Amino acid sequence: MAQIIAIANQKGGVGKTTTAVNLAASLAILKKRVLLVDMDSQGNATMGSGVQKNDLLYSVTDVLLGEVPIETAIQKAEVGYKVLGANRELAGVELAIAEQDGREFILKNALQEVASSFDYIIVDCAPSLSLITVNALAAVDGVIIPMQCEYYALEGLADLTQTIDRIQKALNPNLEIIGVLRTMYDARNALTRDVSAELEQYFGKKLYDTVIPRNIRLAEAPAHGLPVIYFEKSSKGAVAYLNLAAEMLKKSKVKKGSAV
Repeated sequence: MAQIIAIANQKGGVGKTTTAVNLAASLAILKKRVLLVDMDSQGNATMGSGVQKNDLLYSVTDVLLGEVPIETAIQKAEVGYKVLGANRELAGVELAIAEQDGREFILKNALQEVASSFDYIIVDCAPSLSLITVNALAAVDGVIIPMQCEYYALEGLADLTQTIDRIQKALNPNLEIIGVLRTMYDARNALTRDVSAELEQYFGKKLYDTVIPRNIRLAEAPAHGLPVIYFEKSSKGAVAYLNLAAEMLKKSKVKKGSAV
């Protein structure tokens, strides 16, 4: 059964979609069966996986509206994992499902139909707390929070942790923060080091040892419709996301072992 993970942050520009795409690709490189679910109407995770968002025959929108089974909307990307894509049609879904009973659990119910076919399902969330994002957080086992080490990011993190707490109490008692990932990391910057130290003090073992550096190849890869490991596998960005995937797998094994 798949572990279902949201990549979420209510602050934009923190490397959320970059993390979703490159973590999915890195897990696939490590021989894991991966589904990437794009829950952002911008469709950036879809495009970054080499899938043309405007050419989608079926998308996550059709799944949420109950118009097609999820298996029909999932497609194989050329980068080693499968994609449930999104485009601007997703922006209109919220109004369409707002009056439905169980509207917060539509994605959860759909993902349960395919969870046995994957090891990991990665859900890329929009940087806003909409009914679509609530659907994502109600469906997942946990959240990975990517964030820059800067002052305003700390403020946004407080808002996000409060949101996670509320959804845990109201909709998803299993929801937890799996890890916090430092992105666009520059160790030469004093503020970066200071914020990093605060994160370590607050989150402890939930703060990933892996950091994602500022890297031009990470910025260039989406324009080619590729995860960075397929764009330039020797780049610092590609190596960092491979290390993140390996650290995630290691922590997952430790957690399972401690539960026995």
